[in-house]
Amino acid sequence: MAKRDYYEVLGVDTTASQDEIKKAYRQLALKFHPDRNPGDKKAEDNFKEAAEAYEVLRDPQKRDIYDQFGHAGLEGTGFTGFGGFEDIFSAFGDIFEDFFGFGTRRRGPRTSARPGADLLYDLRITFEEAVFGTEKEIEIPTSATCESCEGTGREPGTEEEICPVCRGQGQILQSQGFFRISTTCHRCGGQGRIITKPCQPCKGTGREKVTTKVVVKVPAGVDTGVRLRIPNKGESGYRGGPPGDLYVRLHVDAHEFFEREGHNLYCRVPISMIQAAIGDTMEVKTLDSTISVKISPGTQNGDVIRLRGEGVPGLRGSARGDLFIDIQVKTPVNLNNRQKEILREFAEIEESKKSSERLFKFWGRGHKKKHSKSKH
Repeated sequence: MAKRDYYEVLGVDTTASQDEIKKAYRQLALKFHPDRNPGDKKAEDNFKEAAEAYEVLRDPQKRDIYDQFGHAGLEGTGFTGFGGFEDIFSAFGDIFEDFFGFGTRRRGPRTSARPGADLLYDLRITFEEAVFGTEKEIEIPTSATCESCEGTGREPGTEEEICPVCRGQGQILQSQGFFRISTTCHRCGGQGRIITKPCQPCKGTGREKVTTKVVVKVPAGVDTGVRLRIPNKGESGYRGGPPGDLYVRLHVDAHEFFEREGHNLYCRVPISMIQAAIGDTMEVKTLDSTISVKISPGTQNGDVIRLRGEGVPGLRGSARGDLFIDIQVKTPVNLNNRQKEILREFAEIEESKKSSERLFKFWGRGHKKKHSKSKH
């Protein structure tokens, strides 16, 4: 059975941020967890499917490969899908501790620092820019560290205070019979400290909305769908956390003359019936030059001329592809009387030529038969 699209599994768009992906996974894991659905095989399968999708989409490298090549692209990368409940608790133990209130160990206060979200920008470039590479300056609406509080989220000159509920531990211990269960403090969210006077400009978030300019270097040989990763150009981190990354997804405009297939280019060039019959030399414009191309006598409609090394450069400096010219022989139209007369004379000569050839073949066969009899 074919695997479902990972974005479809989590119910998010392909441009979803890491926070949106994590939130969607949390909801599905809570809904389909086996402890909540004992003996429900379908719920267990949905639980595993969601975990597998999250394992890929939460990893920028795996997600980039999946966006370009789908499930087939992950083959050979060491990713084999979801391996069972041990994988869930080892890879996502903090998530289950959040909404089930248990974990494998007691933890202290969480740090308030969190990495910034990754951003996705769609960039449209011309056919030539995709082939030869270019640089583009783009403007990105994003979140940056608040200048007023320098990302702390608190009013300048003030300090965080110890949470009065958990007393700075970030966890609350509850006794249930013989068991003691540790849950995340609802007051401080597990951080152990609270901000009593939040920064006014950023309202305690430590970040503010800005528009930044980023120079994108597009390498030669890219095509539609390629995603370029620019490290540390995503949203700024939360309260001192590292910034996210910026992903630029390319969209290449079509060319009016050339068509592309991989690293090869294809085009159609019309020639006259006379050029096709007696041959000629013509100038053909490539993407970066003009080349003289020889038309051999007797060229037929649909013949292809190959120009090596005139295609698209390969990524990472590999050899360029080739240019294939599809010859289109044009039938003349709107002929005057003299042109028609010449063509009729040509047709008569051709017919006479064919008659002579047929007569020669006939007498040639008869001569061979007669010669054969005289040998006996």
